[in-house]
Amino acid sequence: MAPRFAWAGRRVLVTGHTGFKGAWLSLWLHRLGAEVTGFALPPPTDPSLFDAARIGELLRHVEGDVRDPQALAAVVAEARPDVVFHLAAQPLVRYSYEQPVETYATNVMGTVHLLEAVRQVPEVQAVVCVTSDKCYENREWVWPYRESDPMGGHDPYSSSKGCAELAVAAWRNSYFRDAGPALASVRAGNVIGGGDWASDRLVPDLVRAFEAGAAPLIRSLDAVRPWQHVLEALGGYLLLAERLAAGDRTLAEAWNFGPADEDARPVGWIVERMRAAWGGNATEPRPDTGLRPHEAGLLRLDTAKARSALGWRPSLPLEQALDWIVAWHKAVGSGKDARAVTLAQIAEYAALAPASPRRTAAA
Repeated sequence: MAPRFAWAGRRVLVTGHTGFKGAWLSLWLHRLGAEVTGFALPPPTDPSLFDAARIGELLRHVEGDVRDPQALAAVVAEARPDVVFHLAAQPLVRYSYEQPVETYATNVMGTVHLLEAVRQVPEVQAVVCVTSDKCYENREWVWPYRESDPMGGHDPYSSSKGCAELAVAAWRNSYFRDAGPALASVRAGNVIGGGDWASDRLVPDLVRAFEAGAAPLIRSLDAVRPWQHVLEALGGYLLLAERLAAGDRTLAEAWNFGPADEDARPVGWIVERMRAAWGGNATEPRPDTGLRPHEAGLLRLDTAKARSALGWRPSLPLEQALDWIVAWHKAVGSGKDARAVTLAQIAEYAALAPASPRRTAAA
């Protein structure tokens, strides 16, 4: 068996490191021994995992906007990363209806600016661009979407992610097919986890309501989503990046990282399971009767490719993931250190997932 890729001492650039997923990824990379540079706007929420876990102390933190090509190019040139994870995005569906131009500028042109920046830096070996499960043309059918299914998107957010995927494919085919960094894109499910305080997301909305003893406002109880803990998705991203950086250009493609089939659950199931796990003053939800722009009703991902080619598979069942989220927020809410709580869950997940990136001898 080939030796595991050593993250220790590797230069890694993470765009969007102040966001929920970016903060978890940056902390995991630091644990693996990587030298991380982060480029992002200030944390999008207050509180934020980035601030609560003091992640800025562990990496080179650069504030900037991916819509600014000069600033982004300067950071890439100075960091000279071995691996780039591009997570910076406008991530909310309903916000995209209010700010469509910002959404496209960030999600599409921000991706183009990143791809152009890495073209100028020969040290870059691998780039993983994070898009969304919503990049697919959603036909509201029961079959899960494969990586070869067409891009689409009813709303500006979903469409912008489909456009970003097309841009990644164009740069890969035009500039990175035989030389330069190995370029892949990744599409995860509805990612959940401790330390997410975003507005207009189901699990953070539930946590806020339960902490306040208020009834959560819920829309679309019957909508089905591919829910998965953030570490499931990030473990896939890291595993793919390892293989790309080790020189396997056959993997420079699009990839799905979704949950087990049985964990594509309706919103109502998540609400009741979270209430039971929280206990105490977790009150029953109330229907959200406000205006509701179109959102997909049914969405699943086919992960056969990642299972077969990478040896990746979901390792944290949804019920356990929800328990971890409740445990994270109750621990931090009681005064425990957010960084220590987060690192403990990363370590526990790494022990569960056989293909999960972990410390190597070089670390």
